[in-house]
Formats: sequence, C-alpha cells, structure tokens
Amino acid sequence: MTDESQALKKALSPIHLWAIGVGLVISGEYFGWNYGWGVAGTVGLLIATLAITLLYFTFIFSFTELTTAIPNAGGPFAYALKAFGPIGALVAGYATLIEFLFATPAIALALGSYVHFLYPAVPVVWCSVASFVVFTFINLLGIKEAAWFSLIMTIIAIGELLLFIGVVYPYSSLDTFLHNPMPFGWPGVFAALPFAIWLFVCLEGMAMVAEEVKDGKNAIAKGYISAVLTLAFLALTVMISVGGITHWENLDHLDYPMPEAIAIVLGRQNPLTKFFASVGLFGLIASFHGIIISYSRQIFALARSGYLPHGLARVSRTRKVPVWALVVGAIFGIIALISLDTSKLVVLSTIGAVIVYIVSMLSLFRLRQTQPAMPRSFKAPFYPIFPAIALLLAVVTLGAMIYFYSWLSLLFFGGLVLIMAIFYMSGRYQKIKQEWEGEMIVSQSHVE
Repeated sequence: MTDESQALKKALSPIHLWAIGVGLVISGEYFGWNYGWGVAGTVGLLIATLAITLLYFTFIFSFTELTTAIPNAGGPFAYALKAFGPIGALVAGYATLIEFLFATPAIALALGSYVHFLYPAVPVVWCSVASFVVFTFINLLGIKEAAWFSLIMTIIAIGELLLFIGVVYPYSSLDTFLHNPMPFGWPGVFAALPFAIWLFVCLEGMAMVAEEVKDGKNAIAKGYISAVLTLAFLALTVMISVGGITHWENLDHLDYPMPEAIAIVLGRQNPLTKFFASVGLFGLIASFHGIIISYSRQIFALARSGYLPHGLARVSRTRKVPVWALVVGAIFGIIALISLDTSKLVVLSTIGAVIVYIVSMLSLFRLRQTQPAMPRSFKAPFYPIFPAIALLLAVVTLGAMIYFYSWLSLLFFGGLVLIMAIFYMSGRYQKIKQEWEGEMIVSQSHVE
C-alpha cells in the first residue's frame, strides 16, 4: 500500500504522452546515430536501422498491452515482477535504470557540444553539468508543468527537423550517400545495431508516467502508437538527407552532425547555420528533459517496492514529484558524463534497452499464460507473431552487442551480478518474495 507521500498526480492527456514519447527519443535524430557510420558505412547503418525499426514497431504494439494492463511508474520492472517475481523485476529494473541513466549524460554532452559549436568559449563539460542542474529544477516544479514544457520543446524540435530536411534535401546526392556504403560488410551491420537503436531508445519511458495519466489506458495506447510512427519517419528521412550531403567519414565522429551538415551546405558563417544549431538545441532539450522524468519515476518505483533505499520514493507534498529520485539521478548522470565519452554512453544505454525489451516480451508471453483473465484494454495485434518478432530481433541485437562491445557488456553484466549479490545479502530478496507470493495468492483467489 502507498500513502499520500508516495502518490503521484494524474495530469497527463494523450497529447502530453505523445510529446513525452517523441521528446524522449527525438535527440536520437540529432546525434549519436552517426557513430554507426564509423562501424558500418551509410548503407550498413541504413540496413541496421530498418531492422531496428521493425523491432520497435512490433515491440511497441506488444508493449502497449503491458502498459495499459499494468499502469505503474515502474514500467518494465512492474511487468516482470508480476510475471516472474522479484528476480525478474530486479533484472528489468536494473536494465531500465542503465538505459535511462546513461542516455541522459550522452544527451547532456551533445547539448554541451552544440553550445560549444555556437560559442567556442563555452566548455562542453561545464555546459553539460549545468544542463543537469537546470532541467532537474524544472522537473521539481511538477509533472503537469514538466509535460507542457516537453510538449513545447518537442513541437519546436519536430518543426526544426522538418525545416532541416527541406533545406538540405535539395543538396543531397545519392552518389554521395552510396560512397563507401558498407566498408566492413555484414559484420558492420551488426556492429551498428546499438546506434540504430539510439534513434528510438527510451521510447518505452512513457510507461513510467502511466500512473500520472488521466483516462489512462486509451491515452497510453494513442500516445505510444502516434509517437513510434512520428519517430520512424523522422529517423529515416534525417539519416538519408544528412548522408547525401558529404562523405560519411566527415561526420561519423561528431556530437553535432546536423549543424555541421548545414554548415557544409550554407557555409559556417551563414546566419542560418547558427540559427539551425540554436534551434537544434530544442531537440536535445526535449529528450534530456523527458528522460529525466522517466528515470526519476523508475528510481521512485524501485524504492517504493523495496529494491532501492526507501527515501528515494518520497514525493514533495505540494508538487507531488519524486524529489530525491530526481536529485540522485542527476548526481549519477554528472559522474557518468565526466567518466565516459558519448559513444560508450550510447552503447551502455542501448544494452540496457535491449535487456528491457527481452524481459518485457517474455513477461507478455508469461502473463498471457498465467493470467489470461487479466483486464487488457489493448491487446497486442497479431499475437504471438508481433511479440515473437520483437523478442527474436532483441536477442540477435544483444548477441551482436556482446560480441562487438565485449568490455562494455562485461561492465553491464558485472554491475547486474553485484546488484543481485547486494539484493540477496541485504535480506531484501526474502522480504519482497514473501510479499509477492502473498499478492499472488490473493490475486489467484480473486480469479477463482
């Protein structure tokens, strides 16, 4: 049971959810994906992106069933708990935290790089740290205020992307895009999968605000589906447009590929180049702000359920936001951006994401078997084909990432083993297991 100090405010509508969903991801169109050119070339990354687009279409249509049936701030953590118990929940919760907590500093570094592009005297790292401070404060104002901020930032970011495409597309050349298209062959396609995922990563973060949605179940389905359609269109058009401007070797190592592409087309000193770089900040801000919302709710949910220190589940009396979850998440993000570069943060985040997708699809299959009578206002279409495709593609992607990024994978799984050991030794496993078994008995008796 949760008391008033652990209750979140219901204030979100479908348009807010669409804005949060697109906003969570839209920075992926501005940077990060271009690192995939360095391991796969333009066509290699495009093939990887088409495969990942299929993964997300099938995953989101399946994941929505879980989100609407179990609207909980824990998202995948809550679904795994219901399906597999405390250990499954721990794996899902850890993977979700890694996904979101490492995505945020990657975006913060890109924010710093964009500002540095505009004002070379501004240090990248200090600007990145300042971003954490400012947007954590905005989130402390309340979920409705934060959601409206996301909506405004997302609309501006989408408008800027469409304008960007309109400006650069006439200068794009198919011959340029096909220059050295797959320098590393098919292995490069698999190596590029994390950077293709970056175009969509964190979209499932909408699940973390499920408890704060008015008319929740229908609104969640509308928000998810409209968001994934928007993002798929933007991802493919931006990638093809930028790849046709200049040889990919000129852009595959930058945190600001779009301002650089505009500079190539219009000239670095052209006022429009500075304008596009300035407006481009809104896309990064939209994602940065949205992911802060999501990771704070995940920390809140894990603490409320006993997986993290209980104090992290406290919410403010007036604003009803998880204060300490926001603050601790920001501190972790600042440490991460100082310790790792952008490409490593992207890979770690996407490893966490793929584990989340695998556990979520397994939870969907499990709950269909063990709790067929559970109310489901939205059911995965073409079941079991859609979730099976999503699960298969996620497993293949995880295998590729373990092979190509072995030491980062070791870091991820080493952290998971350490967290599990602490979970057992602290006695929390036995306590949560007893509570979970009691809830399952009650739930089963209601069904009967």
